[in-house]
Amino acid sequence: MLEAMPLLDSITPAGWASLAALIVWIGLLAGRGGFWRADQKLDMAVVRRAEAVPVVAVVPARNEVETIGITVRSLLRQDYPGPLSVVMVDDNSDDGTADAARAAAVKVNATDHLHVVTGQPLPAGWSGKLWAVHQGVTHARTVVDPKAVFILLTDADIEHNPGNLSRLMAVALHDNRALVSLMVRLRCVSAWEKLLIPAFVFFFQKLYPFPRVNRPGARTAGAAGGCMLVRADALDAIGGIEAIKDALIDDCTLARRIKHTGRSIWLGLATRTRSLRRYEEVGEVWRMVVRTAFTQLRYSSIYLVLMLAFMTLAYLWPPVGLVWGLTEADWPAAALALLAWLLMAVAYWPTLKVYHMPLWRALSLPLAAFLYALMTLDSARRHWFGRGRPWKGRVYS
Repeated sequence: MLEAMPLLDSITPAGWASLAALIVWIGLLAGRGGFWRADQKLDMAVVRRAEAVPVVAVVPARNEVETIGITVRSLLRQDYPGPLSVVMVDDNSDDGTADAARAAAVKVNATDHLHVVTGQPLPAGWSGKLWAVHQGVTHARTVVDPKAVFILLTDADIEHNPGNLSRLMAVALHDNRALVSLMVRLRCVSAWEKLLIPAFVFFFQKLYPFPRVNRPGARTAGAAGGCMLVRADALDAIGGIEAIKDALIDDCTLARRIKHTGRSIWLGLATRTRSLRRYEEVGEVWRMVVRTAFTQLRYSSIYLVLMLAFMTLAYLWPPVGLVWGLTEADWPAAALALLAWLLMAVAYWPTLKVYHMPLWRALSLPLAAFLYALMTLDSARRHWFGRGRPWKGRVYS
């Protein structure tokens, strides 16, 4: 033991930092529910049951003229064998969103299955999206189909694969899930999207490990708001949409409320159902993250400091430590930092494969992490200075 002391004394502070980063990545790979495997996929679901229960899709839309037609058309073309109606809530749009939705229904000869609701002015205490969703769900259950067993909540920029609803229903019915949600395939075309979008999906999986979310009895609860199939009675049990009316992270709040009632939920990835939202510039991703990043940290300065410290150690130090070690001939620091960076790449690779990205991009995660850390810091700054977070023409405090 005494002989080992000189060896420990020879390790520099940079070496200890590299060792700590390596331990973090060993822990993330070995624990955290195996989130990094990205193996919870809806496209692998098999339609095992033939029940065709009534479903109503609710689509809140605010100035979505470019995408709403594709979304509505993809819903009306579902191969689901049961009754399916679509309620599109026009959330005070000024770009012809409602007309584009109606035109899409005409093109597929399904005007009887589309119901366009004109949204009422936003009342105090509600987030814009949830107020629109509330109006849509109310219309769906009182006017369109009071017998609807499931409500499909989906964004106005999602193109649903024809078999999407059938697979969602297969999971819900076979596994008795009260909520089945889908992290749809996000657009990944521009340079900024290729850098930041797979990383966003990776971080989301780390924050809400899908295998733990999907395990009945586990406390972890999460959902992806772009596509959520929820049982009507489960929604009633938590007090409806009104119970979460002011939630900025509404999807995960809904999942947590439902799971806390003792019901089972499921969250997975999709490769066929995709988002049409464009993020051509870094500022577009920035605005999306800034809106909820500090909310995710519960507006806590302590959590913010801990998050920044973790991001620095786990994501930024490995490449920095490698360069430092090579420059200063600190070989233990360089070797440990390289190992940590390689384990980071191993963890990131399954998510990159979902997006058909080349292997070398696994080494770009530190840069993406640095930018996301800055976005979170900016979210906190806006909160501290009372600037709020703008989204869809509204500013949320």
